[in-house]
Amino acid sequence: MTFTLATWNINSIRLRAQLVLKLLTEDAPDILCLQECKSPVDKIPFDLFAQAGYGHWVARGQKGYNGVAILSRLPLEDAGHIDWCGKGDARHVAAKLENGVTIHNCYIPAGGDVADRSVNEKFGHKLDTLTEMRDHFRDTRPEKSILVGDLNIAPREDDVWSHKQLLKVVSHTPIEVEHLADMQDAGAWVDITRQDIPEGQLYSWWSYRARDWDAADKGRRLDHIWASADIAASAHGSRIRRDARGWTQPSDHAPVFASFEV
Repeated sequence: MTFTLATWNINSIRLRAQLVLKLLTEDAPDILCLQECKSPVDKIPFDLFAQAGYGHWVARGQKGYNGVAILSRLPLEDAGHIDWCGKGDARHVAAKLENGVTIHNCYIPAGGDVADRSVNEKFGHKLDTLTEMRDHFRDTRPEKSILVGDLNIAPREDDVWSHKQLLKVVSHTPIEVEHLADMQDAGAWVDITRQDIPEGQLYSWWSYRARDWDAADKGRRLDHIWASADIAASAHGSRIRRDARGWTQPSDHAPVFASFEV
């Protein structure tokens, strides 16, 4: 089976439902994983997406916060979710395709503004989530699996606009990068985007605070597509749709794509 998958932090699925439809119409990924939906599941406009050909879905939602959803043109079944850190946050949902591939859609906490868990509980929550994910994938080694989402960490020096200036900024601090690498190593996950695009600056997020985000180009690669080692070689065609960041009332994230032959 050949399929294309996209991941996108939509920053309110109800507010930006028309942008979701635009992406589904123009790019037609077989599967679209969304994060930060900010909606209870029963308020997500699945009927609208079904009219565009995406009649299969799984989701976990919350009013005003978090929330993850998987929209698909391909049949899939709900493969459950994990409540990292037991906070009741809707930050993970999994689905299984008919070919046996499991997709994990994840939204890791942003971590607040201060990279010190002793004074910033949100940063501690982020690190603890990554630790729990590390332990889970170490104990349940993923096979025939894809992990996507807003992981809220830009791990490489060329995943940020300035490695030196962002070393103490949440999302690129050494302790976050180390925790993410430990989680990735525990599951033997392969970073598909960087497998396909191994060199050069690459971003998927640009702050709303920038007056001209495109010209300033102070981005970070916070959104990821990984695959378990057994299917990583089947991936290709990775790209980031940068121009979506410039759409009317956009998310501050751009969609990330990859194709698979599994």
